[in-house]
Amino acid sequence: MSSLRLSIVVVTYNAQADVLACLASIHANPPDRPWDLVVVDNQSDDGTPDAVATRWPDVSLVRLPENIGFAAANNVGIRATDGPLVLLLNSDTLVTAGQLEALCLALEREPLAAAAGPRLIDVDGRQELSFGPMISPLNETRQKLRGRMLTDGPGAVRHRIEADMARRQFVDWVSGACLLVHRTAADQVGLLDERYFMYCEDVDFCAGLRAMGHQILYAPDATVTHLRGRSRASAAAVTNRRYRDSQLAFYRKHHPRWARLLRWYLAARDVTGRTS
Repeated sequence: MSSLRLSIVVVTYNAQADVLACLASIHANPPDRPWDLVVVDNQSDDGTPDAVATRWPDVSLVRLPENIGFAAANNVGIRATDGPLVLLLNSDTLVTAGQLEALCLALEREPLAAAAGPRLIDVDGRQELSFGPMISPLNETRQKLRGRMLTDGPGAVRHRIEADMARRQFVDWVSGACLLVHRTAADQVGLLDERYFMYCEDVDFCAGLRAMGHQILYAPDATVTHLRGRSRASAAAVTNRRYRDSQLAFYRKHHPRWARLLRWYLAARDVTGRTS
């Protein structure tokens, strides 16, 4: 099997230290195939684009005139590249030797899969729940409970969840923090839905791929470090509002009967501060 060229898309917003570390890790541990890289900056005001241009002049840099959101900025990056494989990679990730190639090979060797995601771990090696079932009221509750059990549950329960997370499998979605997709499949579904400014766009994108008859592969034999929660920690209120807005948009699109109830629930909790 010939190796398909890989295009890597990194979207950043006011995350200079993170994106420089991410780019350094890619350059230190590139895939064993032709590859190119584009950074799409969502109008950062912390000097990120200038720092990227100075430190990595070989990297294609797109400076957006406004913050258009994560999904839309990824689409800009996808359209700015032409590799048959496209990797959407968060700016707060780090890759180590052989892992990008392992993820590419996992996808190339599974003819039913259009997209794949690796095992995501934090800096201490703890695994993140980076895949799951289609979002629904029941599945969201189950996923949150599973996450709590993974960190704080009884040992036997944790080990059972960890064993499942060590198994290569087809899933409903993989995390957009590191999502590899065949370009032809991404084009088939019209790329990411830009109604999602931040959050839920990965679940929606994978749902679109599955609706076209494709499978989504979780490939734990590839591992990427995810420094999760850094944007939330720096702007918790804004981040929370963006998540709730995307959650409502997702339910309006996929579960319209539940959308009104969710809106009322969030308003009652004063999560969004709005009733519409």
